[in-house]
Amino acid sequence: WSMGKIVSQTEIKSDGDVFHELWRSRLHHITNISPDKIQGCELHEGDWGTVGSVIFWKYFHTLLSSLMLSLHSGALDMMAIFILFSCEIIDGKAKVAKDVIDELDEKNKTVILRVIEGDLLELYKSFVITVHVATKDENTLVTWTLEYEKRSDDVENPNTSMDFVVKVPNDIETHHLK
Repeated sequence: WSMGKIVSQTEIKSDGDVFHELWRSRLHHITNISPDKIQGCELHEGDWGTVGSVIFWKYFHTLLSSLMLSLHSGALDMMAIFILFSCEIIDGKAKVAKDVIDELDEKNKTVILRVIEGDLLELYKSFVITVHVATKDENTLVTWTLEYEKRSDDVENPNTSMDFVVKVPNDIETHHLK
């Protein structure tokens, strides 16, 4: 089994402290901000914003987003367009995840969530999501890190999961900058 790590950065216009606070202790607000992606976020154990708390997510994840990016860049042929619509049908279902908050670092504005149950663990033995917010001058940079261990070598890297999580800040931006 192979272990892996994917890192992506997104620059945001909204206040980095507000963004960090949302991921630290107001995760349940994401369902209002990004309802097309996140349908539910419930606290199952502990308190919002405390290490060891368990959060249950209901989300809708398709492969459509990453393939559409390729389509707009002109990189897809007819076979890929067929695959695009096939993926929408195959992967376009509601999914669930149960995460535990492993770390909250106020000084470095970092939140670490570890998946302990759900659809992702059908493919990965372990799956950890790190959200880090860095503010310098007027710029705020959000760094997403996905660390995972595949159940088999046939399992793809979680690129579509990364595509999914990096789109949530866009929804947050739209919500906060209204």
